[in-house]
Amino acid sequence: MAESFSLQNVLDTFKSSLSENKEIYIQYYIAGWKELVSFMNSLGTVFSFISKDAVNKIQILENLQAGESGSHYLTVQSMVKYELENELVDLTKRSSHPESGCRTLLRLHRALLWLELFLERLRTSTEESKTSVMCSDAYNESLAQHHAWIIRKATGVAFCALPGRDSFFQVMNAGSEQEVVALLGEALALISEVHQITEDLYGQNNLLELP
Repeated sequence: MAESFSLQNVLDTFKSSLSENKEIYIQYYIAGWKELVSFMNSLGTVFSFISKDAVNKIQILENLQAGESGSHYLTVQSMVKYELENELVDLTKRSSHPESGCRTLLRLHRALLWLELFLERLRTSTEESKTSVMCSDAYNESLAQHHAWIIRKATGVAFCALPGRDSFFQVMNAGSEQEVVALLGEALALISEVHQITEDLYGQNNLLELP
């Protein structure tokens, strides 16, 4: 099962997603997310409520890229510019454009922060560290504020079923614990950069609280 996920692929796809002038190629951002979905799925059904939503969002973005306006969806920057200029984003209520690229990517962006925070805790953890605690703490710092109470409650229960730290390192499919920790450091530096660029872009355009 673990063979289906490769931490190296996460590193490679997020590295490919950044252009020389720090624009984010949506195609590679999506590819990176597909790897993260594979990671979540390889741990069983614990993360299915997040991975299923991510798959749904990935599909929307792929459809936009394949559509007649696909050329505007090359980078996150070109997408934001295009959708705002053409009033394709619902800034106040969900009605005419509930699946705009901007809103869809924002949902992935928020989930990416949770994964980044969780994997960083995993990277710096010790054998005594509990994955359920690390995951819950990361969730509470990121996605929880965007989820309804009932989802937060279900999530807390789900995280209790997480496998131990060793299982996570095995799933990474990247060699010894030391090798996994080193590769995680590289991958997380890229994920963090991609997240920050997106955060800044959305912040400048008042898109961080899209309904």
